[in-house]
Amino acid sequence: MTTTRFRETITTLAELRSVVAGPHELALRKEIHALDDHCRAFIGRSPFLLLATSNAQGRCDVSPKGDAPGFVQLLGDNTLLLPDRPGNQRLDSLQNIIENPHAGLLFIIPGVEWTLRVNGRARIVRDDDLRERLAFQGRPPALVIVVDVEEAFLHCPKCFKRSQFWDTSCWMPAAEQPSFAAVIRDHTELGDIPVETIDKALEASNRKLY
Repeated sequence: MTTTRFRETITTLAELRSVVAGPHELALRKEIHALDDHCRAFIGRSPFLLLATSNAQGRCDVSPKGDAPGFVQLLGDNTLLLPDRPGNQRLDSLQNIIENPHAGLLFIIPGVEWTLRVNGRARIVRDDDLRERLAFQGRPPALVIVVDVEEAFLHCPKCFKRSQFWDTSCWMPAAEQPSFAAVIRDHTELGDIPVETIDKALEASNRKLY
């Protein structure tokens, strides 16, 4: 991998703080170390989150997770249960958790411009009672990611406002959207297979949500 050289690269905390001032007191005080009623309500309404993990060497991964609102459940006051629904079976997040339990979660609710950040320690469990508790349409997940919460705080809406993320008038028209099947064909070097064939296979796979 080629590393691009730059004239000015910040390498110390002192250099960083010489450019960006320290956080306001409110930004520091908003961090809590247990889920309160506001956090639990947000999690209960969220159908989507991003799960950040890293392996023992620090190589990072961020994986999207989504299901019906409330698919992440609470066990007690400060433990989250996240079902591992069927996916591509790469198991990037799960392999990382085995090597390094630290995990970060970003909960999102469609149309809401602020988010909930949760950090903690994750485990992978197979307890039948937990799997049944997280079953959907009679199908329990094969595995459950358990996260013991260490800190949580709300994230301000500036990024959503700047990006106009929820403004549908700014969304890319369907005709201009890239073809997922075409990208998959090029990335997997399957140039001899028609895009239409790959697209139909992906559609069939995507119908098997559980």
